[in-house]
Amino acid sequence: MADEPFLTRWSFQEFSFFYDAKFGRKREPNPEDEVAGTQSNGTANGGSLSENAPRKRELAVYEQYANQGSNTAVSNGGLGNGIHHNPQKPMLPPFEDVETRNLAESLCRDIIRGNQEVKWESIKGLETAKRLVKEAVVMPIKYPKYFTGLLSPWKGILLFGPPGTGKTMLAKAVATECKTTFFNISASSVVSKWRGDSEKLVRVLFELARHHAPSTVFIDEIDSVISHRGEGRSEHEASRRLKTELLIQMDGLSKSNELVFVLAATNLPWELDAAMLRRLEKRILVPLPEPEARKAMFQELLPPCPSEDQVPYDVLVEKTEGYSGSDIRLVCKEAAMRPLRRLMADLEQKQEVVPEEELPPIGPITPEDIELALKNTRPSAHLVAHRYEKFNEDYGSHILE
Repeated sequence: MADEPFLTRWSFQEFSFFYDAKFGRKREPNPEDEVAGTQSNGTANGGSLSENAPRKRELAVYEQYANQGSNTAVSNGGLGNGIHHNPQKPMLPPFEDVETRNLAESLCRDIIRGNQEVKWESIKGLETAKRLVKEAVVMPIKYPKYFTGLLSPWKGILLFGPPGTGKTMLAKAVATECKTTFFNISASSVVSKWRGDSEKLVRVLFELARHHAPSTVFIDEIDSVISHRGEGRSEHEASRRLKTELLIQMDGLSKSNELVFVLAATNLPWELDAAMLRRLEKRILVPLPEPEARKAMFQELLPPCPSEDQVPYDVLVEKTEGYSGSDIRLVCKEAAMRPLRRLMADLEQKQEVVPEEELPPIGPITPEDIELALKNTRPSAHLVAHRYEKFNEDYGSHILE
């Protein structure tokens, strides 16, 4: 236990005390703590072992950690750069009951606190998607004066397209670049085995998002949470209640002055309920990369060799029509593995063990390596690209210059 990072040994309630001490916020007295402080442990060993307000002692310990410069611990396991926090604002809004507070504590684990290290420039292509995301998240924070009334910010954006085209990368860029509280939500975050808890989790999620506004709620693979309602008689009642609560909470966002933005991603947009499509006001196709984007990806992943054998970028771009960004990365990885395999074969032929500091460098990637990598790596989503284009024609959003 002595070598374990101290933040991992704290409960959420204990860490909230540390947060209050760190940022100098006076904590309101909790009736439950007062009751716990007045109770005793009994008369073990013939005496009365009174608790006598144990939170006072804990608060003194947290103040000591705060005064010792625990910024590193906070950035790694606590608030960090991912939360747009106000020192005068508590971590949780004032909930009426303990059950709701416990649900809120579980959802706080889905707040992204670390830097995702994905910038807008690192995403090749997708200019339309990046422009709309900036318009929905970045600009209202920088210029709130203009985004009022009819020009109020978009409340929801759906990113749809083939797998591996950069939808999650865009979400990571939002978490890195935008100064908002970022909630990374999946089905496991809002689905509970206890009756009634799933819809409560959805309600508490949006209460937390409004409390920490400006905030972004990212729902990855949203089709697993809210597909078509009432298909046949196979849908469970709990699933329908969860979907209904999510729709209600999202529709209520338009009536709130708090800046809460919903970013959703899916590979199956045709599975989404029509009511959810209405609430996701901007529906953006994230297509397979264009030739310019593919060339930029190859130039970044396979830099030019110093030898005479140059990387044939034009040939790569021509032969990777229909490849996704993930497929292109696999091509580059396969090409880079071939000189490593040759080096491993030479090292395995030697009977003696070569020290690590004496290991030879990996050789350059040859055009033959790239050609064989293209033969061994096939595209994964080109056969269904037409379905996304059809959905984009029916429901997609476009920017008119």
